[in-house]
Parts: sequence; structure tokens; C-alpha cells
Amino acid sequence: MGQTLYFNGTILTMDDDHPEVGAVLTEGERIVAVGDEARLRSNMVAAIEVDLQGQTMIPAFIDPHGHFPDPGFIQLFRVDLSAPPRGDCTDMATALARLSEKAAETSKGNWVMGVLFDNTAIAERRMPTREELDSVSTDHPVWVIHASGHNGSANSCALEKHGVDRHTPDPPGGRFGRDPETGALTGLIEGISAMGEMSATDFLIDRSRFWQGFEACRDEYLSYGVTFAQNAWASRDMLEHFASLPSGDDPGIDILLLPIGELEPDLSQGPNPLGWPETPYFTLGPRKLFTDGAFQLQTAYLTSPYHKPSNPDAPCGMSYTDVEELNAQVRKLHGLGFQIHCHCNGDAGTDMLLDAIEAAQVNTPRDDHRHTVIHGQVLRDDQLARMARLGVTVSFFSAHIHFWGDRHYDTFLGPDRAARISPAASAEKAGLRYTIHNDASVTPTRPLHLAHCAVNRRTASGRLLGGDERISAISALRAQTIDAAWQVFQEDQRGSIASGKLADFAVLSGNPLVEPEKIEQLQVRQTIRRGACVYRA
Repeated sequence: MGQTLYFNGTILTMDDDHPEVGAVLTEGERIVAVGDEARLRSNMVAAIEVDLQGQTMIPAFIDPHGHFPDPGFIQLFRVDLSAPPRGDCTDMATALARLSEKAAETSKGNWVMGVLFDNTAIAERRMPTREELDSVSTDHPVWVIHASGHNGSANSCALEKHGVDRHTPDPPGGRFGRDPETGALTGLIEGISAMGEMSATDFLIDRSRFWQGFEACRDEYLSYGVTFAQNAWASRDMLEHFASLPSGDDPGIDILLLPIGELEPDLSQGPNPLGWPETPYFTLGPRKLFTDGAFQLQTAYLTSPYHKPSNPDAPCGMSYTDVEELNAQVRKLHGLGFQIHCHCNGDAGTDMLLDAIEAAQVNTPRDDHRHTVIHGQVLRDDQLARMARLGVTVSFFSAHIHFWGDRHYDTFLGPDRAARISPAASAEKAGLRYTIHNDASVTPTRPLHLAHCAVNRRTASGRLLGGDERISAISALRAQTIDAAWQVFQEDQRGSIASGKLADFAVLSGNPLVEPEKIEQLQVRQTIRRGACVYRA
């Protein structure tokens, strides 16, 4: 592949030394020069010329936290039960009708799986019961997983296949719903430990379905300018799916995989270590841990009770692990030299992680570990200061502002704490480098809409949620480009438009810095990956 010159547009590099340049010259899959158009023209050799026609070019977007290719699995194989503002499933009857339609076209004995169900957004304000799902079918196992991925409901057939009956004890960090009078199972299964394999994003996915879902998800991500995606909870089965890429093949998108932390050290050093292929496209990254659950289920672990607690026995939510187990996992992974990404929605969950990291640093000091709090939705100022001192970074789930911000305000957190969700401006003041994410498929991968959420902080109803935590448009772009690359030790390869880096670009219909209040109205016109155009509107 020869040279290509990009010119006649606004080129925002995310490079502090040269924030905006007149032209970019690439050769093959790398950037060879940036700067003045006339100078680059004098040095180029038979280059293809790409006239940007006044549009804006930025580094391609990086997904700082998500579950690729789960959106492809949903598109092809599962029943979408999402409620407004994402979808149109507004009540239980609609959900059951869609599941029944899927059952009618599914062979007896095979699973029917509904996804993205949100009990806080439908009319009944609850999960479906075992009896309701039995009404869908008694010939199919029926499983409906919550939009957060942290609980679900099963029919009788699914409970039987899961090996659960009324005598099955609750596992640590999870529970099976039971009728308070009879003890009979209600169908509700809460927590990843209780859901088991049914919580995995690759549940019911064989090798053929994996690659079908991969291609669908890849095409979606590229259409929104994302060239570096993430699978942030990779089981060994999921890792082996990715490892089945034939030698020398280019899958069309680059992926960072985060193995489940509990798999180590066996995954890397055990008697049957994972055989990882030599490919520039799939990279093993941080190891992933959890401390708590989700706000929609009030299982995110808080230091103060929920505004309107739904579970009087756990008004502050719950931890998914005990202190000793978390400390052991962090100490192990930190000592092995791995970076840790840990799901911490609530501030109590974050306290658990920071305590564990501080103890691990005393035991095995490491410089620049970049351990990362994932979500960090209600981080306090004292926690931000402590994170800066410990060298811990954070990726904020800023899409929550739009999709669940009104419920944070009214139900989950109340007005004061809701104004602080995803406190990116406070993180900047504390000197923390951070990213923002969508956690696809919890919310869809839409980088420009995500930037809009962080910059304008408007809920689905239009309410301003915490104006003091708004960030600039350039900060929101950096949080999905160069800062996202830095957060996973990829800053030398991608994330900014600079000589020697991968030629990954997104061409936007306009400049996000000009009218930041309208970022979500911009569109991705082209996506360039490794020097080649892979999407054109």
C-alpha cells in the first residue's frame, strides 16, 4: 500500500505538541508525517490524495470498556427487550409477546433468550416471573437477562437446566429469588455467581455463531468510527473463540481482550496455558475483577443508602466478593505484573478496591501500574485524591447520564448524588487521567453521543444533571482516543495523529469543538483503519 495525503479539512490530532495540523501523510498502515500541507506535498511520492472537503478528521475512536462482539450476538440471535429511551418495549405484555414469537420459530428444547430488559423502565417495574416465562413456553428454556447483565429471570425449564431447585443454596455474592411464604423459586437469579454460565456474553454461542456475531458487531463499530474495541470479561471459551482466527487473517478490527482475573495464573502459567496466536489484531490486556453490581438493580455497593431503597435488607446494595477474596485476587494479579480493571459502580465498592491496591503496593511496589476503576459512577473527592496518589485511573460510564439519569435523580441516588454521577470534571481537578465508555451492549457503542453525554450532561427528559461536572468537547474526544490508548498502555501505537502511529482515523461531518452542545448531531462520514477506508457513509 502506497502513500495517502489527507488535506483540506480540520485535523484534530489529540497530540499536545501539534493539536491541529493542515495535512496528514500515511504510507501503508502507518502515519509518516503530519503538519503543513505544502511541506508534506514536497515530500510525498505518488500519493493518493483525499480531499476532506472541509470535514473534520480525528483519531479513530477507541472503546475504553465494552463487550465486543455481544452487540452482534443480540442483533442476530437474541430477543431485544430494551425499553425507552433505547427501545420500545414498555410493558411486560410486549416482552412476553416478543419472546413467544421467538419460541414459535425455535425448535423445541432450544433456548429462547431475551436481553436488555430493564425493570426500572417498563410499566410493571419488575422482572418477569417464572410463571410468566412458563406461559411463553414449557418446551423451551427461556432466559431473560437484565440490561445491566447483573441479573435475570428464568422459566422452569431453564432453572432445571441450570441445576437449580428450591433447595439450592445461594452462592456468595448472588441469590435465587424465592417466594417468602412457600420458598418456591420465583425465577429471579441475581448476581454473576448465581447466574453462572448464563451471565456470560457468549452464552449459547458456538464457533460459527461467534464469527457471525463478530462480523455484525465489527461492521456496526466501524460505522461509528471505532477501530479498537474491547471484550472486558473474557472467559477461556471466549478467548479460544478469538484464538480461532486463522493465521495471517485480518479480522477487520483490532480488539483488546480482558481475561477474567480468577483465571490467572493458570491461564498464563498453568499446566494447560492458553495458546495465544501471534496476531497484531487481538491483544491480551488487563485482567478483570468485580466488587459490586448495578444501580438499576440497586446492587451497586454504596456507603449511604439508596434514595428509595427497593430492598430493605440491603439498602446500600451489596458487594459481589468479600474483602479477603478481593485482596487475594488483587495481590495475586498485581504481583504477577498484570494491570487490573475492576468493575466498581458504588463508592463502597471502590473503597474495597483502593484498599486492596494500596495493600498490594506495600507488598509488591510497582511504578505506573495504571490499575483502573471501571464505571466509578459516584466517586467522592477523597477517593479521587486517593486514586491520584495511588496511580489509579478511571473509566466513567457517562452514557448513564442519558439512559438512566432521570432514575438516578428520582430513585437510585436522589438529586445531590445524581448530580455527581460520572464526575469527570472533578477527576480533571484531581489530576486524574480518565476515559468514558458505553459498556456495550448495556448501552450501544455511539462515541459521539457518549461525548455529548459527558459534555452536556442531559438526561433523556432533558434535565441538566450536575452542570459542574460537564467537561469540554476536546476532553470528551481525548477520553475516547489518546487517553483511552494510554489507559491500556497503547499510547505509542494509537490514539493520536502522530508520525509512526497506526493510520486510524474518523472523518466527521463537522467540528465537535465549534458547537459542543450539538455533538450528537454529527455523523461519521468515513472510518480509516490501518491506512484503508473501511466505512463510508
